[in-house]
Amino acid sequence: MGDLLLWVLAVLLVLFCFFDVWYYLRVLAVLLRAWFLSPVFDVTAEQAVGGHVLLNDIDMCHMNNARYLRECDFARISLCARNGVLKATRALGAAMVAGAITVRYRRPLCVGEKFELRTRIVTWDEKAFYIEQRFVSSKDGMVAAVLFCKLNVMRGSPDKILQHLCKRKVEVPEFPEELQHWISFITASSQALKAESDLEKKSE
Repeated sequence: MGDLLLWVLAVLLVLFCFFDVWYYLRVLAVLLRAWFLSPVFDVTAEQAVGGHVLLNDIDMCHMNNARYLRECDFARISLCARNGVLKATRALGAAMVAGAITVRYRRPLCVGEKFELRTRIVTWDEKAFYIEQRFVSSKDGMVAAVLFCKLNVMRGSPDKILQHLCKRKVEVPEFPEELQHWISFITASSQALKAESDLEKKSE
């Protein structure tokens, strides 16, 4: 019995040292929660999840910048699980990966403060879904942070995923002005980096 306990402790030690175990446990919890909740049939509908700032979320008494991104990860998983996009993506053998993320921090969320994380698919193009996420303070209703995410679709396209899910062609929503500016920024950045890479290759 003692040897078995030591082996279990050793395995747990290795897992926690080399893997982000809490992340995977949280993903599992998010998927289980989404499975028990009622499905959302409007793919562009906003979904909200509640949260509050814990001690392991903070630096200098407010939420660490990286924690916002982590919470947004879980919220996007929940969004895609409940609206069926995740299931349709897997059925088509496709995959989704974050291609670009920009966060604007407007005011800190302090330790113990409750918030609501609101996530929605704004629109999409031939390669990616564009998602907006907002951290709204439960204390005063202020948007504490807002995030844009370009969710690239690999081995497929948003149109194919939505046609598989909805069994019809889904009209693409308009691109808001601020999203157009953001897409222009990441496009310009990609072109600049590509040009820089081409110059480096020529100089070799």
